[in-house]
Amino acid sequence: MGRTRVVVSGLGVISPVGNSVPAFEAALAAGVSGVGPITRFDTSTSNCRIAAEVKGFDPEQYFEKREVGRTDRVQQLALAAAQEAIVDAGLDLEAEDRERIGVYVTSGIGGDSTFESEVLQLGAKGPSRVSPFFIPKVIIDSIPATIAMRFRLYGGTSSVVSACSSGTQMLGEAFEAIRRGDADVIVTGAADAAVTMSAIGGFANMRALSTRNDDPAHASRPFDKERDGFVLGEGAGVLILESLDHALARGAHIYGEILAQAVTSDAYHITLPDPEATQIVRAMRLAIGRAGLTPADIDYVNAHGTSTPANDKTESLALQKLFGECARSVPVSSTKSMIGHLLGAAGAVEAVACMLTIKNDIIYPTINYTTPDPECPLDYVPNTGRAAHVRHILKESFGFGGHNVCLVLGRYEA
Repeated sequence: MGRTRVVVSGLGVISPVGNSVPAFEAALAAGVSGVGPITRFDTSTSNCRIAAEVKGFDPEQYFEKREVGRTDRVQQLALAAAQEAIVDAGLDLEAEDRERIGVYVTSGIGGDSTFESEVLQLGAKGPSRVSPFFIPKVIIDSIPATIAMRFRLYGGTSSVVSACSSGTQMLGEAFEAIRRGDADVIVTGAADAAVTMSAIGGFANMRALSTRNDDPAHASRPFDKERDGFVLGEGAGVLILESLDHALARGAHIYGEILAQAVTSDAYHITLPDPEATQIVRAMRLAIGRAGLTPADIDYVNAHGTSTPANDKTESLALQKLFGECARSVPVSSTKSMIGHLLGAAGAVEAVACMLTIKNDIIYPTINYTTPDPECPLDYVPNTGRAAHVRHILKESFGFGGHNVCLVLGRYEA
């Protein structure tokens, strides 16, 4: 008996370039940057004053006014993306067995804006003034719980956290759970909403952020020689995963298929990647092998591509080691060039972009690529999208602490 095949039947996204899949899709095709001056707080004393904020999001479209005050922005973004994905999948929840639908949605940081505001309140007025909703708004597992409660989904919740690879790993865990038979359908993805004073301050003082404050639209420039750090972003990406049998039985539209995942650890440094990229390459090889493929079968790599000097150099080295003499003929692009780095949500939003690549036969570009870097000598699909019939995608994400997560995504073929 063969392994259960797992397909993607619905997409939802809230992003710095659009608060729906159609808006996101159009922005990617046009190479639009979602980066601009920070509007959330006063940045006059910060050396980084730019971010990729979600614009025009109204939580009262998704929550009653009372609920808005009881949820953090991260839960609000996640639920909005989940609602779009469920509708897009055509899931009739009244006709489904809700005990067979799980919610695997995570975050890299969780309710950071709540944490920041409540700590300030604690310092100013003491513990008696801390909100009773502080803990539920901050903890990451409140994100899938919020979605499960809204849609009354009883098939189990999960929120695996592995820094900036959280979203990609969460998709992989949902994939494995369906293959095990734990659920027929899983609402899966990630959200982050950490454009806050503390996060900007922490990342900036680590010298991880771009300080191209006078030219924000060109600040996120993965693999470009002039890159000077990542641009912090926010948003949510949710995908509906289901067993192929379940999808076919209900006549679902299928965007694509998840073929395999692999996870390794650098065990090297709390923030920097291992410069030899040994375990990154192993994760890539494991995922490709588990999909029953070889590196020659990969048509496109959706890169982690953060726009930081060390990460882009190491990722490029890993891809050269993986593909060998064919490395320069494999298209590689970074969605982060347009939407910034959404931390734990990045991989989930980028997986949505991968499904749109398959749907539209377009590899979306790496924008802001103007100066080639000899240490990053690959085909980064610079500045303009490219028509391509993509069958197999390598989606990779890496996180602080040496987390390496790779998925192989594929075009659905009966």
